[in-house]
Formats: sequence, structure tokens, C-alpha cells
Amino acid sequence: MRLFWKFFCSMVLITTLSCSIGGFWLINQQFHIALQRETTAVFEESDMLCYAIGSEAENYPAISWEELGNMAGDILVQTSRGEVDFRLSDKQGQRVGARGSLPEAATGLVTSLSENERGWQIVTTEAGRIYLHAATPIALENGGLFLENGRDVTEIYQTRTEQYRRFTYLMLGMVLVLGVLIYLLTYFLLKPLKRLSAATRQMASGTSLDVRVPVDREDELGDLSRDFNTMAEQLEHQVQELKDAGQRQEDFIASFAHEIKTPLTSIIGYADLLQSRPFTPEQLQSYVNYIFSEGQRLERLSRKLMDLIVLKKQEFQLRPMRMDVFLGRVGGALSPTLAKAGIGLTVRAERETAPMEPDLLETMCLNLIDNARKALSQVEKGEILVEGYREQESWVIRVTDNGRGIPPEELARVTEAFYMVDKSRARAQGGAGLGLALCQRIAALHGGTLQVESAVGRGTRVTIRWKGEATNEASH
Repeated sequence: MRLFWKFFCSMVLITTLSCSIGGFWLINQQFHIALQRETTAVFEESDMLCYAIGSEAENYPAISWEELGNMAGDILVQTSRGEVDFRLSDKQGQRVGARGSLPEAATGLVTSLSENERGWQIVTTEAGRIYLHAATPIALENGGLFLENGRDVTEIYQTRTEQYRRFTYLMLGMVLVLGVLIYLLTYFLLKPLKRLSAATRQMASGTSLDVRVPVDREDELGDLSRDFNTMAEQLEHQVQELKDAGQRQEDFIASFAHEIKTPLTSIIGYADLLQSRPFTPEQLQSYVNYIFSEGQRLERLSRKLMDLIVLKKQEFQLRPMRMDVFLGRVGGALSPTLAKAGIGLTVRAERETAPMEPDLLETMCLNLIDNARKALSQVEKGEILVEGYREQESWVIRVTDNGRGIPPEELARVTEAFYMVDKSRARAQGGAGLGLALCQRIAALHGGTLQVESAVGRGTRVTIRWKGEATNEASH
């Protein structure tokens, strides 16, 4: 059975039982009060008769029971109901005397009482009348007698029966009305549960996780709706985190493929030079050293890109590095590729020692130079200027080109992951839209900032600025 019908039937049953028990109890209470009132009136009549009979007996001390019985017929007690009928009986229930007539069924009460005990009983005649029959002891010098009298209480019982009948009809009508009202109330109370059930099925189907239920009440069901919405928000957040984790994995693959292109390009470029013509031993040793150093950097870079992109590691060991040596190595790695493309490269760097993570910072610089190279692909006499110097308390690396530039409306988005100003050109040149986004993260890792300035048709300048103390020690 569904909860709606359980709730509906339970409320109807409980309400019906409560009203029925309460109604029948009230009817019985009224009946007992009326019966008690009649009992009191019967015993009051008995007391008046006992007093009258006792007074007569005092006038004749030696009167016999037979004479007393004959005298009883002359005793008259009048009430609002008329003349009171009674009889005198001994302890064995034998009649001594009487006035009027009592129902023949009213017997056996005297024999059940002690000499000084009064009592009453309900008797029913053959005609179906109901009588309240009472017996009261009378103390006399020559022994004790019992005075028996009664009242017709048929009307009290008939009234109770009529009240039962009317109340039953009333309850049937109330059950019908209550059924309609409780149905509407149950529907209203359980409406939030239906909304919750529908929302739960929608979420379970996987079609949408942003489903929410309206909260329009301040009771427990309202609290349940709010808790459901909170749970749905948490679930949506966790699912989004899983999607983000998957996206980071994809980002890593794309970034890794993008970043290893530069050292591989240097390795391939120097290897191509070695195959193209003979070189002096000094040149040969220089080119082999470049190939070896780029291979080592490629190995280190793969681990650090994993930490930076996938694991989101935020702490790397910075070590001192001479700016001129560092940028000279960066320029040397790309010299064959740039020379082959007819692009001039100028490196200006101070002989100052700056704190840096050289592998990641070299990746950033190579990215910026490679971006500049792509911007110069259709420009005659392309030039790239790489500068490194100290400015007050900050270190600055700046890459400037005279390429096609970036439109102003695109400038604010160039550091977003996967965003490309010229998508067709970027894809044709193997870009993934991750270069500047990665550069910005590397700059932030050094506690610095990345600033892009550009003018269409005049070129682009990218500046990386980070703080750090100058030192005399340097790694080469």
C-alpha cells in the first residue's frame, strides 16, 4: 500500500474511532447521570414511606406484621409523578402488605440484602417496560421488614437507544465528510514527497543533476526538501569535480603533447644540422651538447608538468640562476628553428642572479617565443626580442615580437585554457590553446604575474614579473 493511502486510511480510522469512542462515552455518561437521578429519587420516596410507616408503628407498640400490612394500604405518598406504589416484605421476600402494584418480575432483591442494607436493581416486565426496583430496611421492635418501591425508567433506556441510532447516522455522515477533507489534507501534506520522488527519479536517470525542489513550507517536509536540495548541490559539485579531474587529465595530455614539441623541435633541428653538412669538432660538440641537454630537460619537464597540471602541485624548489646564462640557453634551443623560418632572435639579459625553477621557467619562455614565432609566420623580417633584467625589487622577463598582434576584444581571454585567437591557424600549426594558460600558472608559481600587451599589426609584448632577492650564487 502506498504511503498516501496508508496516511489517508490511518487518519480516517483514528478520527472515526476517536469521535465514536468520545460520542458513545458521552451518551453513556448522560444515561448514567439520568439513572443515578432516578435512583436518588426512588430512595427519597423510600425514606418518606419508611418514615410514615415508622410513625404509625410507634403509635401501636404491639402491632403485628399482619396489622401493619393492612395499615400500609392506607398510607399515601404523592409525588410529581403521582401516587407511589410500594410493598412490605420480610427477609424471605414474602409480602406482608402493599399499596398499589409493583411488577411481578421485581423479586429476589430482598433475599440478596442484609438486614441493614439497601439496594436496587433493573427489571424488565413481560410488556417490555423497564423498572428501577429498590429495597430499604425498616427497623421495628418485633423484627425487621423491607420496603420495596420502584420507578419506570423505560424512557431513559429508550432515549439512550435513540441517541445511539442518531449518533451512528451522524458518524456515517462525518466519515464521508472527513474522508474528503482528509483526502485533500493528505494530498497537500504529501505533495512535497511527490516532488521529491519525481526529482529523485530524474537525478537517478542521469538526465540532469541541477534539478531542485521548491521549498514552500516551514515544517519537517520543508526541511526534507531543503536537505534534498543541499544533497543535490553537493552531488552536482562532486560530479563536477570528477568531470574537472577528467578534464585535467585531458589537459595534461594536450599540454604535454604541446610542451614536448619545443625540446623535440630543438633536438630534431640540431640533428638535422648534423646530417646536412660536415662541422668542426667544436661545432659538433656544441650541437651534441644541445641535443643532450634538451633530452634531459624533456625528461625533467614531463615529471614537472605532471605535478603542475595533474597533481596541481603549488610548491617547487626555486634556485638561483644567472639571467644571461638562462636566457642564452633558451635562445640557443630555438635558434635553428627560428633561423630556418627567417626570424631574427635577440636576447638581452643582465648578469644578475635570479631565483627560479629553471625547467618550468624555460618552458614558459619557450612557449612565449614559440607563440611569437607563430605570430610572425606571415610577416616579413620578423623579429623577436627576449629581455631579462631586474626592476627595483622585481625580476622581469619580456618577450616582444613585431607580428600581427591580438585584437583588443580578444586580449582579456588569451590566458584561458584552450582559447585560441585564430583557431584555424593555431590548429594548422599544432596548437592546443594551452600555452599562455600554462605560462600564467608558471608565473603564479613564482609568485608573479603575466601581462599581455598587443596592438593589431604592430606586435605583442608579454611581460613576466616576480619578486625575489638577488644572489651571487648561480647554477649554470
